[in-house]
Amino acid sequence: MRRNRIMKKVCVEPDNNFQRVADRVSAVSITGNLILSVFKLIAGVAAHSNAMISDAVHSASDVFSTVVVMIGIRLASKEADKEHPYGHERMECVAAIILAMILFMTGLGIGMEALKNILSGNYGDLQVPGILALVAAAISIVSKEAMFWYTKVNATRIDSSALLADAWHHRSDAFSSVGALIGIGGSRLGFPVMDSIASLVIFIFIIKAAYDIFKDAVNKVVDHSCDEKTERQIYDRVMRNEAVMGIDSLHTRIFGNRIYIDIEIAVDGSYTLKKSHEIAEEVHEDIEKNFQKVKHIMVHVNSAQTDD
Repeated sequence: MRRNRIMKKVCVEPDNNFQRVADRVSAVSITGNLILSVFKLIAGVAAHSNAMISDAVHSASDVFSTVVVMIGIRLASKEADKEHPYGHERMECVAAIILAMILFMTGLGIGMEALKNILSGNYGDLQVPGILALVAAAISIVSKEAMFWYTKVNATRIDSSALLADAWHHRSDAFSSVGALIGIGGSRLGFPVMDSIASLVIFIFIIKAAYDIFKDAVNKVVDHSCDEKTERQIYDRVMRNEAVMGIDSLHTRIFGNRIYIDIEIAVDGSYTLKKSHEIAEEVHEDIEKNFQKVKHIMVHVNSAQTDD
């Protein structure tokens, strides 16, 4: 069987809108978290609530994590160069991994302090939080949930894994504030240890969020293939071309938040090189048009035997 190899490569330039949206969302996150962390810290200290102080630390870590996300997204948006011919998309994954580690360390510190208070057994020595801590927890829940949805919608819009990780960081903070609200309320009802138990609950939420973010980022770093549904859609799209007699192989991999495709198609062996090349370009352009996440396509053309 005669085999011709015609390669077609496409590199999609980064969308300028990606950087603008990411910068705007990150600026909102930093401003909101700075205000919240200062407010919750003051409320926690003034109202003698360890749970609220822990929640303030969590919000403060959000500021640092968002800065990490901004740096990662900015690096990921850089155009390909000689040293990085396939682009820098994986820098987003690196940012998400760093964010996960920050979350883990933050949660670990909160959990250890809460566990120490619970195991001490001196619950009578624990101070009952004031009403200000309860108000701060309620405000935090509403604010962080709003920030979660704002960030999540925009992360989905530009398909940013780092920004989506930051959104879930907001959600974990909202959950931790729910735990703080319950703990502070229980403490004010006559169970002082509830404040420390709330801190322990916050620790669990933070660790869970860190694990999910880390797992997603690692999956994108190790070159996973696309899901079966996406590969089937690509296969069906290529087979719509009447000149394509079959697909000998189709390989995909996820690079950051982009898709790379390596496909071998079979065409009539009697076609000229020019004709085969035109078919390869048609396949490439059709995939590029219908799959926006595809950044790189390599089309190989094989000669198929006919009955003529």
